[in-house]
Amino acid sequence: MLTTKIGKVGKVLICGMKGVGKTALLEQLIYGNVSVETEFHPTIEDIYVASVDSGRGSREILRLHDSAGLQGKAQLPRHYIHFPDGFALVYDPTDPSSLDMLADIKQDIERNKEKKDVPIIVLANMRSKRREAPPSIFHAQQTNSINPANQMEIVLNRAISWCSRERIKHYTVNAMERPSLYDPFINLCARLHPPQAKSTFPQLRQVMQKTQKSDV
Repeated sequence: MLTTKIGKVGKVLICGMKGVGKTALLEQLIYGNVSVETEFHPTIEDIYVASVDSGRGSREILRLHDSAGLQGKAQLPRHYIHFPDGFALVYDPTDPSSLDMLADIKQDIERNKEKKDVPIIVLANMRSKRREAPPSIFHAQQTNSINPANQMEIVLNRAISWCSRERIKHYTVNAMERPSLYDPFINLCARLHPPQAKSTFPQLRQVMQKTQKSDV
C-alpha cells in the first residue's frame, strides 16, 4: 500500500536570457526525454509539476514555471516576481552576457519581492543548445581572441564568485544529463519547505498532551 503523504506545494520560476536552455532543463528533469536532436521553440509560458521525495515521509510538490527568455534590458514582468516561492536563474557559461543578466534579475527580485529571504539558485547549463541568431560581430571578436574552454572557465569562476558574495547556491548542470538536475531542485525544495522545529522540552509536551486528554 502506498503510504507516502503529499506535502506542500512550492512555486518556482525558471528564468534567464533567451536561448540558455531553460525549457530543455525542465523537459529533461520531468520527462527525461531530451537529446541533442530534440527541437525546442521559444517559450511564452509553461508549467511543469514535479513530485519530490523530501526524505521526511512525504512528497513535496514543485510547480515549475517556465518563463519566456529575456533579451537586452528587458525585465521580468511584475507578476513573475510576486507569485513564486523561489527562483532558479539559468545561464549559459559560453555566453558572459547571460550571466550578467542574472545580476539584473536578482536585483529586480530584491527590489520588488516582499519576502526578502526568498530562495534563489543559479544553474550553469553546460549544454544549452543555442538556436537563435549568431552573436554580434563585437561579441565574436571578443570570444575569438580567447580559447572557448578558457572562456567558459572564466565565466564559471566569475559566476561562482558572484554567487558566493550574494550567498546563492551555484550548480553546474547539463541539460543532456538528467541526474545532474536532481540535487539543485531537491535542495531548493528543502529550502522552500524546511522541517518544523521540534520542542526542546519533549517531556513537557507529553505532560500537556496527557492533561488535555484528562480534561476531555
